[in-house]
Amino acid sequence: MRGADALRVIDGRAEGLLDAFITAGLDLVAHGASAISTTCGFLALHQKALAAALPVPVATSSLLQIPIVERLLPQGRTVGVLTMDAAKLTPDHFAAVGVDHPVPTEGLPRDGVFWGMIRDNRNAGHAALRDEVIAAARRLAARAPEIGAIVLECTNMPPYAAEVSRALGLPVYDIVTLGDWLMAGVKPRVYPQAPHEPGDAA
Repeated sequence: MRGADALRVIDGRAEGLLDAFITAGLDLVAHGASAISTTCGFLALHQKALAAALPVPVATSSLLQIPIVERLLPQGRTVGVLTMDAAKLTPDHFAAVGVDHPVPTEGLPRDGVFWGMIRDNRNAGHAALRDEVIAAARRLAARAPEIGAIVLECTNMPPYAAEVSRALGLPVYDIVTLGDWLMAGVKPRVYPQAPHEPGDAA
């Protein structure tokens, strides 16, 4: 998406880009796409509009999983969110995915390696990025010990999901888990037919 850089989508709420996203989505469908996702969780703001405008299922944000995950957790446990910028992830974003209550959220430092990679196209090693994400996860868990699962807002965080899960001993959901679920419905698994036993109806 030309013009949809991190600052415009996160800080600028992707204002002025909706029509371009719809056009791009229609082009993908014309080329055979059976479902569509975006690559920034902050685009949750446009979930309703994009789903209404496109003829295939649309999943704009990993945050869509929050209501489902909440219902899986024991009483007293809640979902926490790791995001690029906690200050910019507003109640509007959560309301757009069906969450009407405060969610414990932790962001990454704007002067850190992750932001440098995304915003400034700076090279960053796996270890440095992983350590920054895990540090944020630990801050989140320390501040909100009631967390029973984590959702990663940013689509650049899934490479560190397993390590975050190991570090905190919690399940972690991200855009990949959402995409797997989405495609499991769009293209259901085909099961081999079991051989008929003698006496079975044909």
